[in-house]
Amino acid sequence: MITVYGIKNCDTVKKSLDWLTAHKIKYQFHNYKTDGITVTKLKSWCKQKGWEVLLNKKSATWRGLDTATQNKIVNEKAAIDLMAASTSIIKRPVIENDEAVVAIGFDATIYESVFLK
Repeated sequence: MITVYGIKNCDTVKKSLDWLTAHKIKYQFHNYKTDGITVTKLKSWCKQKGWEVLLNKKSATWRGLDTATQNKIVNEKAAIDLMAASTSIIKRPVIENDEAVVAIGFDATIYESVFLK
């Protein structure tokens, strides 16, 4: 089962959902703004892709943090603690297929190689 994790009003998430729908790919959506995200899930994602990939340092949420807080995010544990507390800072969407992360963000080329094999 494909699960798309993100925030419903995010433009990148909307592009991803539109692409999946247009290609008749069935998925379930997990809104981590309303449904949250577990530390266990974040650890799994970090193990698969690395915390540096998941932590969105280009986000308004990251830019809104004071420098001292930003400077404390130097390892996986600190990043997971921050992402669990502030889900808006997770790069999105994160797409899983049976627990395996198959895509982060929107890239039609990657989606084609993963979903249209």
